[in-house]
Amino acid sequence: MTDGEYDVVVVGVGGMGSATVYHLAERGLDVLGLERYDVPHAMGSSHGITRIIRRAYYEHPSYIPLIERAYDLWDDLKEETGRPVIHRTGSIDAGPEGDVVFEGSLRSCEEHDIPHEVLTGAELNERFPGYDLPEDYRGLYQEDGGFVVPEQAIVGHTRAAQRAGATVRAREQVRDWTETPDGGVRVETDKGTYRADKLVLAAGSWNYKLTDALEGLAVPERQVLAWFQPAVREQFAPENFPVWNLSVPEGRFYGLPVYDVPGFKLGKYHHFDEQVDPDDWNRDPGPADERLLRDFTEKYFPNGAGPTMRLATCMFTNSPDEHFILDTLPEHPQVAVGAGFSGHGFKFASVIGEVLADLAADGESDHPIDMFSLDRFE
Repeated sequence: MTDGEYDVVVVGVGGMGSATVYHLAERGLDVLGLERYDVPHAMGSSHGITRIIRRAYYEHPSYIPLIERAYDLWDDLKEETGRPVIHRTGSIDAGPEGDVVFEGSLRSCEEHDIPHEVLTGAELNERFPGYDLPEDYRGLYQEDGGFVVPEQAIVGHTRAAQRAGATVRAREQVRDWTETPDGGVRVETDKGTYRADKLVLAAGSWNYKLTDALEGLAVPERQVLAWFQPAVREQFAPENFPVWNLSVPEGRFYGLPVYDVPGFKLGKYHHFDEQVDPDDWNRDPGPADERLLRDFTEKYFPNGAGPTMRLATCMFTNSPDEHFILDTLPEHPQVAVGAGFSGHGFKFASVIGEVLADLAADGESDHPIDMFSLDRFE
């Protein structure tokens, strides 16, 4: 006996899962979204008040078609909900000349004809006085960059999905899933059992616990964020302070302007390189976490290094090459997975939802996702 039968069950209703539920429901499919925590929640990766979005993409030029579609879909969500999801501040990717952050961003803009400016560190500091970069650094400025509001995006996708007929259940944990004799799936939770033709695993850092195919390929990592009160607040306001990625001898850092919290936000990619179990890890930021981020801020953004307003943890889920995993499972083609977003995925959530809906409904997608297949790790 089951508690319901659906065309598709989506496990996880965070950034990627909520978008997937929405796109499936918009196609007229009977879809169930299952979330073990709240909608939204702060236990995984899809929170933090603001998340960077940028057209310039140093990670790889192949992301550009996806980010272009993501922008369109975020704007569509605004039309659907009446609330803006993207706030455009401009974006800066900077570092020493020859560094991958600057050079990769420049290459992506040149290959895809994205309008941009190349500035020295001195020119950046003059135009945006919140910055204090070495004068000989190089920076790429792109005017369409900014931030997405993640909690609002999740709520927007979920409410739009519900209006389209989707069922979403929070506080219901998936225990297991199995293939049925007819090629569908049976999903068991702590509250019931559901049958579906297709399954989407969009459970973030918990995905590897739901399929052996992701063992060692989607590894959770502890991440810490800080919000520091600026000494000169107007320098760090959204209209004066572009979002940024910065490569320095201390590592690779990222940050955003003051928004909602009375402090400007920053973090270090791969913080202390701490791999964790998503069910058993230290969620409380400590003095060492704060000191790492404050030391960086005092050196490169000294007017922003005032009192601490907030510290928070979240999780990256890293693939071996730090590129996404978007595919169906080789032994279970009725199961699609979105995983390994490696700290740079949320900006794509709107289009990832469309891709995962494609994979669930059709087994393939017209989006350029070949580089994200599971078989690249064989």
